[in-house]
Amino acid sequence: MRIIAGSRRGCSIVAPKGRDTRPTLDRVRESLFGILQFDIPERRVLDLFAGSGSLGLEALSRGAAFAFFCDQDKGAIVALEQNITKLKFQAQCKVFPCAFERAIAAIAQRGERVDLIFLDPPYRAGLYEKALSALLESGILAPGCILVAEHPPKEPPSLPAGLQAYETRRYGEVGLTFIREEPK
Repeated sequence: MRIIAGSRRGCSIVAPKGRDTRPTLDRVRESLFGILQFDIPERRVLDLFAGSGSLGLEALSRGAAFAFFCDQDKGAIVALEQNITKLKFQAQCKVFPCAFERAIAAIAQRGERVDLIFLDPPYRAGLYEKALSALLESGILAPGCILVAEHPPKEPPSLPAGLQAYETRRYGEVGLTFIREEPK
């Protein structure tokens, strides 16, 4: 895997060993960031269920101001921290090596808000709805926050009241759903 564009373009990154992590393919990341290109500069990003951190790191390379990363898998955290160090993004990152609920609560407790959230939990683990509800209830969504859920192509996540999907794309075995808060 590699960073596709921006200040760290072409730099390789490592993925956690084993089958528990499913890195986002380069072609899917390239399409995703093509869609989001104008929504990244100077934004605060949350890469939930981060794995290698490829999505948050790509956002930083493309000009995001700061990235929070969360994963509870020890192998993923080792790979993520190696990638952050290799790319020299230590000052622009905060890693939460814990369950997503604790990370979201910690971000809220710090009074932080995020503009862009990548949500890629293990497929069919029932975590999309829990994570989306926790994010919505936490108060960390900045106005206009974009949430991107990666999922099986024919299984978009069910959304809690207060969130709406505004676009879904399919890339072979991967679906991406773009979500935002419903207008009040």
